Amino acid sequence: MAQLILASASPRRLQLLEQISLRPDSVMPADIDETPLKNEQPAAYAKRIALAKAEKIAATEKDAYILAADTVVACGRRILPKAEDEATAAKCLDLLSGKRHRVLGGIAVIAPSGKIRVKLVTTAVKFKNLSPQEKLDYLATGDWDGKAGGYAIQGPAAAFIPFISGSYTNVVGLSLPETRQMLHGLGYKNEE
Repeated sequence: MAQLILASASPRRLQLLEQISLRPDSVMPADIDETPLKNEQPAAYAKRIALAKAEKIAATEKDAYILAADTVVACGRRILPKAEDEATAAKCLDLLSGKRHRVLGGIAVIAPSGKIRVKLVTTAVKFKNLSPQEKLDYLATGDWDGKAGGYAIQGPAAAFIPFISGSYTNVVGLSLPETRQMLHGLGYKNEE
């Protein structure tokens, strides 16, 4: 049986897959340039990056199913960065506070046959109005580090989110219903 390779460094994606008994045979993060193109819309960006990650690994791993994903936090047409420092996280919180935003999950699967499937999953998320103290307390947790938009719904920021519409697992990092459907649709059978 063909192997399943997860083209991602995200521990959250691996945990999500294991939650539904999809255990990749190996994890091979794809090192690609994730800089948005000029005037690139968030949805197009999420799909392009997911596909680019999958293609990078598929170039050397020909006889495997390659699964890649990208999660984008978008305010309107603006793509929020992954928060690598506290100042960036604070800017993200300012943009999200009191507003709805979208979490766009690009998912790409390449089968050993060369068939490619790419899907976009969109979840609407609402943040409450954050007080200055709430913002400071959250920044002190460090939970924002490396997270798209400076937060993870499964962490302390859950207290700021009174409403979501759509896939919860998409906001965590990988929409499980679509991922399973895409893999099975391309012929991948996991051994329970």
